[in-house]
Amino acid sequence: MKVLITDKINEAAGRVLDGSADVDFVPTLPEEELAEKIKDYDALMVRSQTKVTKKILEAGKKLKIVGRAGVGVDNIDIESATQNGIIVVNSPDGNTNAAAEHTIALMLAMSRNIPAAAASTKDGKWERSKFTGVEVFGKTLGIIGFGKIGHHVAKVALALGMNVIVSDPYTTKEAVEKIGAKYVTSLDEFWGQCDYITIHTPKTKETTSLINRNTLNRMKKGVRIINCARGGIIDEAALKEAVESGQVQSAAIDVFESEPDVTSSPLYNCSGNVIITPHLGASTEEAQFNVAIDVAQQIKEVLNGGSAKAAINIPALKSEILEPVKEYMKLAENLGELVQQLSKGNLKNIKISVNGNLAELNVAPLEVAVLKGIFSSTIENVNYVNAPLIAKKRGINIVTSKSAKDCTFLGSISVTLTTDVGENTVTGALIAKNMPRIVRINDYNMSIEAEEHILLVPHINKPAMVAKVAAVIGEYNININRMQVAQKSNQQDNISIMLITIDKDVDNETMEKINKIDGIQNAQYIKLNA
Repeated sequence: MKVLITDKINEAAGRVLDGSADVDFVPTLPEEELAEKIKDYDALMVRSQTKVTKKILEAGKKLKIVGRAGVGVDNIDIESATQNGIIVVNSPDGNTNAAAEHTIALMLAMSRNIPAAAASTKDGKWERSKFTGVEVFGKTLGIIGFGKIGHHVAKVALALGMNVIVSDPYTTKEAVEKIGAKYVTSLDEFWGQCDYITIHTPKTKETTSLINRNTLNRMKKGVRIINCARGGIIDEAALKEAVESGQVQSAAIDVFESEPDVTSSPLYNCSGNVIITPHLGASTEEAQFNVAIDVAQQIKEVLNGGSAKAAINIPALKSEILEPVKEYMKLAENLGELVQQLSKGNLKNIKISVNGNLAELNVAPLEVAVLKGIFSSTIENVNYVNAPLIAKKRGINIVTSKSAKDCTFLGSISVTLTTDVGENTVTGALIAKNMPRIVRINDYNMSIEAEEHILLVPHINKPAMVAKVAAVIGEYNININRMQVAQKSNQQDNISIMLITIDKDVDNETMEKINKIDGIQNAQYIKLNA
C-alpha cells in the first residue's frame, strides 16, 4: 500500500501510517503533475491547497480513499470520487477549538479596533480616542450553523455575557436552549436581532451568497460580521458596499472566494473597517497535529479493510451510526450476495426487513452493506461508496421495514429480491453475541455460517441422497467443511435442501454431474466474500 501526502501536513501522519503503508510527502502539485503521480497510490491526503479534481480522481486507478486534513472538503470533487468508488474523509473535530477561538479573537479584535490601533502605535502615534471600542457584554451574537464549532463559539460567547441566537435547520430547539441560547426557526426573524453575526456552515448550494445585498440590508444598522467558515458564503462585493456605507460597522474575514489570491477580493481595498486574515481558523500547532493524526488513522483503517469514522460520501457509515449495528454488517453483505446468486432475471425491487433489537436502531449501514453484496456478484469494484449510487442510477426501488415483534433471535435481517422472473428471500440473524448465521432461504429454515464456498442442493427425500452428492464432490477432491439438511417450514412436500460448505470453488463440470443425480433439483454453487 502507498499513501501520498501533500500540502505541508504534519509529519505525525506518516508515523501513524508507518507499518501499514509506504508514505511519500510531496509539496503541493499542479493538477497535471498530481494526476500523473497519483496512479501509483492507494490513498491521498491533502489540506486546502490541493484541488482534487475529476481528472486526478479518474487517474488514481488504485485510489481507495482521499483524506482532507481539516473540515471543509470543497476542494475535492465529491461526486467524481463517489462515482469512482473512492471514500472521502475529513476531520470534523480536530480543529474545533482552533476555529472557535479564532472566531472569538476576530470578534474581540474588531470590537476593540486592535489591528488598526497596533499599526498606529507602531507608527509612533498615541490615538486613544480614535480607537475607542465597544464591549461584547450584553450584545447579541447571531450564529448561523450549530455544529461543533458553532456550538463551541456559543458557549464562549455566553461566558462573555453575550446573548446568543442560533439559526440552523439541522439542529433542534432543545439542543440550542440546553446551553442557554435562543433558537430561531427562520432567518427572516434572525437578521434584525443581531449586533454580531458569525457563520459556521459548509459552503453548499443553499449557503452560497447567503449574505448578500438583500440580507445585509435587512440586518441591524451597525452590525459586525465574522466569517471563519468558507469563502463564497458572503458576497464580498456586497459586503464591501455595506461596510463603506455604514450599514455594516465592521467585518472580520478569514476566508475568501479566491484563495490564496486575496488581492482579487473586493474586501482587499475596502476603505471601511475590515480585518482580513489568511485562512488561519485551523492554523494552530495543536489543530494541525490533531487533524493529521485523525485523518491518517482513518486512512490506515480503510487500507486495512475497516471503515472510516468521518466519511463524507458515506453518511450511513459514520461511527455513531455504524457502531450499534457493526456486528451485522458482514452478515448483511453476505445476504445480499446470496440472494443475488439465487435469483435470475433483471433486478426490479429490493426489500429489507429488520426485526428484534435492530428495529430500534438506524439501519442505514446495513442497507448499504446489502446493496454492496447484491451488486458485487455482477459488477466489478463495488464498495460501500458507490453501491447506493449504482442502485439509484439503475432505478431500483429499495424499501426498508422494521418490526420489533415476534423475533426468535437478538436481531434479524431479511432481504427479498424481486426480478422480472421471480422472487427470493434470505434471512440472517445474530443467534447469540458475535454469532451471525444464515437462518432461512426462501421456505427453508436452517442455521449455517456464511462461508466462502457453499453448495445448495434441493433434493427429493429418499435414501442415499447425501452420500451420492458427497461421492461426486469427493471425486473432484473437494472437502466438506460442514453439512446440514433443511426442510421447508410448511413440510407440505417431500423436498429438502442440503447446505454444504466446502473448501474450494466448484466448476461447471462438477455441478453438471451433481445435477444429473436422480432426485436432485437445480443444485447451485454460491460464492460469498465471507
